[in-house]
Amino acid sequence: MTDPRSPEGSADFDALDPANLDGHTIEELSTYLDAERTPTNFSIESSPGCQIALTALERLRDLTAHVLELQAAAEPAPPDGWVHGIMNRIAVEARAGRDIPITHPAPSAHLTMTEGAVRGMVRAAGDSVPEVIVGRCQLDGDVTVPGEPITVTVDISVAWGESIPLAADRAREAIRQQLGKHTELNILAVHVNIQDVRFTRATPG
Repeated sequence: MTDPRSPEGSADFDALDPANLDGHTIEELSTYLDAERTPTNFSIESSPGCQIALTALERLRDLTAHVLELQAAAEPAPPDGWVHGIMNRIAVEARAGRDIPITHPAPSAHLTMTEGAVRGMVRAAGDSVPEVIVGRCQLDGDVTVPGEPITVTVDISVAWGESIPLAADRAREAIRQQLGKHTELNILAVHVNIQDVRFTRATPG
């Protein structure tokens, strides 16, 4: 049985817990984006978790808006439940989670980055592949111990008509490059699960 205290076990229990976002909700952040972040909410702007969630929500909004503009009849626009599912995952993944140590030449320095920031990095890397939208991302392994092997697992949606193996490979490589550039994690593997095929990409011109 999965321990509900672990990052994996907690995901299904606190998806909409405002504590993940310093007292704010994912719906509140979505409304704040719709208002173009005006007037400025300093509580939201000063919250690391909210900033991670806002960045992911902005990408999700842009991607779904693009889908709605497509004139292809072969694939319908994503249902509201699918979009809300991703929004809920963003709320879960934005929480700080575990501290990941960063080495520094000064012995007295103690530098870390949060697990939430790394999950945001993984999501951004996957979403940077044009035919891919990331639905879920998870880090397995003890990220608090330098050098420990870490496995990354992501669920993705792939654009209709695209090569699924190629899309998975491109997402995997983008994630590896991003983590290799910005973290010191020992990435053992990046597992890409195909969640669905539901989008139609715009043709050139």
